[in-house]
Amino acid sequence: MRQQGEYAVAADFICYGVFEMAWTLRGFENFLTDLMANPHFADALLKKIVEMQKGLFEQWLKQVGEYVDLVMVSDDVGIQNGLMVSPQVYREMIKPHQKELWRFIKEKTAAYLFLHSCGSVFPLIEDFIELGVDILNPIQPLAKDMDTKRLKERFGDQISFWGGIDIQEVLPGGDKEKIEQEVRTRIKDLGPGGGYILAPAHNIQLGVTPESLLFMFDQAKELGNYPL
Repeated sequence: MRQQGEYAVAADFICYGVFEMAWTLRGFENFLTDLMANPHFADALLKKIVEMQKGLFEQWLKQVGEYVDLVMVSDDVGIQNGLMVSPQVYREMIKPHQKELWRFIKEKTAAYLFLHSCGSVFPLIEDFIELGVDILNPIQPLAKDMDTKRLKERFGDQISFWGGIDIQEVLPGGDKEKIEQEVRTRIKDLGPGGGYILAPAHNIQLGVTPESLLFMFDQAKELGNYPL
C-alpha cells in the first residue's frame, strides 16, 4: 500500500488514551476524584499506563513504523459544553504523561501524529500542538467554542483538522440542502491553504441513511477542489 502511494496509510488506535485508560480502570467518577483527592495515586496509575503503552507501541512500530503515514492516538478530554477536567488539572496531571507517550511514538516513526479528542477542546489545542500533534480529530462543530472558522484562523498554520461535518443534527436530518450547506461551510472555513481532511465529526450515528452519507461525499468531491 505504501509503495502504491495512492492513499495515506494510517496506523489505527491500538489502545485507549492515557486518561481514557485510567478512568476505564478506576471508573469515571472515581478517577476524577483521584485527580483531586489522591493525586499521588492518580500519577502513579498514569505512569504505569504509559509504561505499558510504550511497550505496545514499541513492538507495533518496529513492524509498521516505516510504512505508515500517520499514527492514530485517542484521548477524549472534552464533552459537549467544555472539558472533563479544568485546563489546570489537565496540564498538571494528564499532559506530562501524554507528552512522554507521544514523544516516544514520534521518536520511533516519521509518521504524523493524529489525535482523536472529542467535544469542546478549544482551550487545549495549543497544548496539543506543543505536544507534537499534527492532526486533530473529530472537530465537533456544535460543541462549545469549536467554531470551524475560528479554529482555522487561530491554529490553521500549526495543525491539520480532520472531520467537521456535523453528525448531531445535519446528517441525521437527511435534508440534502442542509448537507450541501454544511459541506460548503466546512470547506470554506477549514479548506483554504490546505490542512483539512473532510469527514464526519465522529462515527456515523444511528439515523443517518446511506443516501445522506453518499450525498455528503458527492458534495465533498464537487466542492472540495482547489482553488476553492
